[in-house]
Amino acid sequence: MTATSPGTGRPTIYDVAKRAGVSPSLVSLVLRSPARVSDKRREAVRVAMSDLGYRPSRAATTLASSRTKSIGLVIDDYRNLWFVDLLRSMQAALSSHGYHVTVADSQPGENRIHEAIDGLLAMHVDGLVIAAEPGGSMPSRSWVPMVVAGWRNGVPDGADLITGDDDGGGRAAVEHLLMLGHTRIGHLSGTGGAAEHRRKGFQGGILEAGLEVRIAGEAGGTSEEDGYAAACRILEQYPDTTAIFAANDTMAVGAFAALKARGLRVPDDISVIGYDNSPLAKSRYLDITSIDNRSDLVGSDVASRLLARLEDPALKARRTLIEPVLVVRSTTAPVAP
Repeated sequence: MTATSPGTGRPTIYDVAKRAGVSPSLVSLVLRSPARVSDKRREAVRVAMSDLGYRPSRAATTLASSRTKSIGLVIDDYRNLWFVDLLRSMQAALSSHGYHVTVADSQPGENRIHEAIDGLLAMHVDGLVIAAEPGGSMPSRSWVPMVVAGWRNGVPDGADLITGDDDGGGRAAVEHLLMLGHTRIGHLSGTGGAAEHRRKGFQGGILEAGLEVRIAGEAGGTSEEDGYAAACRILEQYPDTTAIFAANDTMAVGAFAALKARGLRVPDDISVIGYDNSPLAKSRYLDITSIDNRSDLVGSDVASRLLARLEDPALKARRTLIEPVLVVRSTTAPVAP
């Protein structure tokens, strides 16, 4: 029989303590600061909670500790696969310390990111992660630790910035294509901080090689449809292009459609390289050469920085750049003779 709270049928912290053979205060400590409890006793408490179907009251935890054990994450597009590894690695690092992540989607618009942040702050989150373009002005610093993930147009005072080195990634894409003999290279770009830095890296590498800069889509988005449209413009303006570097893997997929419509084969007639090393790039069917911006490392570093700032709010904000990695697959090959 399961011991339960009288009249509710719901197991309590006292039931968990009895089942685990520990004190109620230790159960409370496991819920608040699991890292401070030995592995053996922590596991005994978790097994007891699982056996009893116990679910802690977040409201009670908040009242007891002045923290909600939640982190707010603001993104701007659920379709962007870059968020997958970011969120997964954040959750993995934070969950071991008893935190969970609440996600808010900030749609385009001058005030939408402010609305998303205000909503999370109203939930009394302990920290904020901004992984969205502001669409206008970036909010000023908040009263909770704030980390900006990825290049964004404006970083609030007092906020940390953790991002991949997208300038370096853009150069790496150019260097890879140059090594394959390509000298007529087009770039599919878009708006936003990450796309801007990848474009700068591409342009710098092309100019250093003494080549013509070929870019399309700077004022557009970075979706598959945007990639298709930008690739069409590149091919119309520069029909002799032998390689395309897309600002992300989703745009690369759009480029495939534009190339197929013109009877061009990848990589026999034209090479394509993407960015992010997303699940699209890794799929056996598409097998896209891509620049891995290590969003998993960005996520784990974001979590580590938030935890450090929660322990010591006086820590100074800092900027961290994570080196990207080229992943070569089947969509790039030496230039056709």
